[in-house]
Amino acid sequence: MESASSSSTETGIQASAVRPRTGPSLLVVDGTQIYREGLADALRAASWTCEVRTAVDGPSAVHAIRLAVPDVALVNMAGGDGLVMVTEIRGSAPQMPIVALGVTDTEDEVVACAEAGVAGFLARTGTSDDLERAVMSVVRGETLCSPRATAMLLRHVTALAARRNEPAETCLTPREREVLILIEQGKTNKQIARELAIEVRTVKNHVHNLLDKLRVRRRGEAAACLREARVPSTQVLRGVAAGTRKDPRGVPEPSA
Repeated sequence: MESASSSSTETGIQASAVRPRTGPSLLVVDGTQIYREGLADALRAASWTCEVRTAVDGPSAVHAIRLAVPDVALVNMAGGDGLVMVTEIRGSAPQMPIVALGVTDTEDEVVACAEAGVAGFLARTGTSDDLERAVMSVVRGETLCSPRATAMLLRHVTALAARRNEPAETCLTPREREVLILIEQGKTNKQIARELAIEVRTVKNHVHNLLDKLRVRRRGEAAACLREARVPSTQVLRGVAAGTRKDPRGVPEPSA
């Protein structure tokens, strides 16, 4: 029979000793060892936590959850695979709240996190006190985020309500449509990020969302949707890729 420490090493999961005190049990999920271990050590030393375990990625997090479901999962979004990990964790424990760590103050990332099922947010500038408040809020079934993030989410909900009766294919945002055009051209995430002047992980967020909205699983299938004219405004989209854009009034204007 394997020892607990041997099993933990092989699965990428590390657990702290269970302490005789109350508080939420946590699972820290991050691929960077120094960050993961540092945060876990700080949380174990905090007076408001109980058991703290760690996982290196989505599969090891799912394994940890199967052993014992924590009260809250903390997922670092800064590594670029945060949304994938959130999706995998949600598939294993859909009722368990997830707090996204290191979220940038941009509408794209805040909305992407919310759509993936995140219950709480902690910005890159967040403190340990902010983390405690976020965790305790989601434990109570609440969501704690900044007023700016709240405004972003409300705008998104308003936009969704306006598109409620539209087919899924028409629900892509202008940025997602730009990304789709570049996917059809065979460009990688890095190339798309460079062309649109955004971060690679933001591109990954857009790809994740547009695949979900188009109800496909692969980039090639999304490109096929465009070629088959399942995505509306194909002429406009091709114009965007060629350097022609439309302003909010629908008037074409050449790009600089």
